[in-house]
Amino acid sequence: MENREARRNYWLLSGAFLTFFLTWSFSFSFFPIWLEVAVGLTGEDIGVIFSLNAFCAMFVLPLYGFFQDKLGLRKHLLFLVAVLLVGSGPFMIYFYGPVLQTNMWLAAAVGGVYLGMAFGAGVGAVETYVERVGRVTGFEWGKVRMWGSLGWAIATFAAGRVFNIDPDINFWIGTGTGVIFLILILSVHPANSPHQEEVLDAKASALKVADAVLLFRNPKFLALGVYVVGVSCIYSVYDQQFPVYFKSVFSDPQHGIEMYGNLNSLQVFLEAGVMFLAPFLVNRIGAKNGLVLAGVVMATRMLGSGFAETPMLISAMKLMHAIELPIMLVALFKYIAATFDARLSATIYLVGFAFMTQIGATLLSAVVGIMYDTMGFADAYKVLGGVVSFFVVVSWFLLSNDRYNIDNVDLDEDEEDYDDALHPHVKEDNQPLAVEPIPPS
Repeated sequence: MENREARRNYWLLSGAFLTFFLTWSFSFSFFPIWLEVAVGLTGEDIGVIFSLNAFCAMFVLPLYGFFQDKLGLRKHLLFLVAVLLVGSGPFMIYFYGPVLQTNMWLAAAVGGVYLGMAFGAGVGAVETYVERVGRVTGFEWGKVRMWGSLGWAIATFAAGRVFNIDPDINFWIGTGTGVIFLILILSVHPANSPHQEEVLDAKASALKVADAVLLFRNPKFLALGVYVVGVSCIYSVYDQQFPVYFKSVFSDPQHGIEMYGNLNSLQVFLEAGVMFLAPFLVNRIGAKNGLVLAGVVMATRMLGSGFAETPMLISAMKLMHAIELPIMLVALFKYIAATFDARLSATIYLVGFAFMTQIGATLLSAVVGIMYDTMGFADAYKVLGGVVSFFVVVSWFLLSNDRYNIDNVDLDEDEEDYDDALHPHVKEDNQPLAVEPIPPS
């Protein structure tokens, strides 16, 4: 990162990722245990909560994606997310928890909207904005996202201990880190010059809904959807109640909660290291191969969780998450850059990945919750792991091997100006490479 704006934005947006994930982790790393212990819900009830949260976030994601693309480098959407983060603590303490005990469906519906806008869809808005600024000013997305993993690890390490004292303290800390997130976002200058920002914002404003709708006629977009629904969304459902399963293998539930906090912190610290290295790996093996590799690790972890019987083996399965997630996220953004129009990158990510993941979570969370209650966690994990293994094989044949290209569209004269602004590294030898060419897989 040789230019001044790249360095400045790298640290500001690294801090934004850190504080966003601090807020998210303090609020959600023990969310299923909080629902079970503090609120008193059953496994089926918790599955319903996750389904409604995902259902509400599902409707927010396409709007977030299109508006982020329309906004270009403007930060209006991130300001909304920041305000919701700041209010998350009071919301959880004074509304969500108490009303869940008296009217679960009302609380779940309102909570689904709020939490979906703040976290479920909010993380995608932050991730796509940072990726776009990285392409413009010249830094690698994975090295910034690493700080989000560190934030989650730090918060989870503390949250496990704080939870046993008073779960509300975690929510208040999350509100405090949300305030810092807002301050950092206000400080970001998302382009190298005012002219560059004007060109990008003007072109972004010209996008129409029809441009986004046409994605659904693109076979490559549909192929990505098969991977997401068959691999990523099933995995996300598997991971929802894993803390409850982990706690159950300990004779003392309190000790299980504390051990999960320690293990989750170790896992996410390892994840941060892999996130730093993932761009090098994905650039070497290709985006498609990166997605398939992440899917293989996911399937292995799910099947392994079904056969593991001791806390040590189950802990080993948990730590595999540190490998799969960084590779998948870095490969996904590079796959989008290689295959689709970069002007719609936020829509592609939030619809093609996050939205489709939420569809799967909405349809499967309650069903899988019932499986946990009737079959037990181990047998349910074996079934889910088998399904993911099948879709990994299918995705190997469906995903594209395209090399990186700038916008994947023919450029007219105005679009060439836009292209110069969006990808300055292509025309300027001294500009850092923000999104490196992906070799053929």
